[in-house]
Amino acid sequence: MLETNNRRIFLPAFISPLEQNNLAGTKKQFGHRKLDILQPLRQWLDKMEIENRKFAKFIAKLIPAQCPFERDIMLFGRIVGHIPPMCKLNPLYNELVGLRFRALCYLVDQCGEDIQSYC
Repeated sequence: MLETNNRRIFLPAFISPLEQNNLAGTKKQFGHRKLDILQPLRQWLDKMEIENRKFAKFIAKLIPAQCPFERDIMLFGRIVGHIPPMCKLNPLYNELVGLRFRALCYLVDQCGEDIQSYC
């Protein structure tokens, strides 16, 4: 509620019809099924099974444990800025992390290796 010159204006009465009209327009416009061109690649990465020690080591070394782009910007020993991790912007981030996890699990469970060097 907004008061101007002793008059009360109820904002929801004015805003709600506009929101409903806008939502109805977007539902009609975007009601079609979204096309995800990376879905086949996501499924392929999720279905990939690790059955070879050499391949598991390759995957564990190839995919980093943490984002390599995250940095603190220091000037004269003080932090003046921070670059956030940008790996989560990668559309295949979850699938790649899952693949790395499966590779590390294979190395520990099947091969009995110590994975401390990969972390």
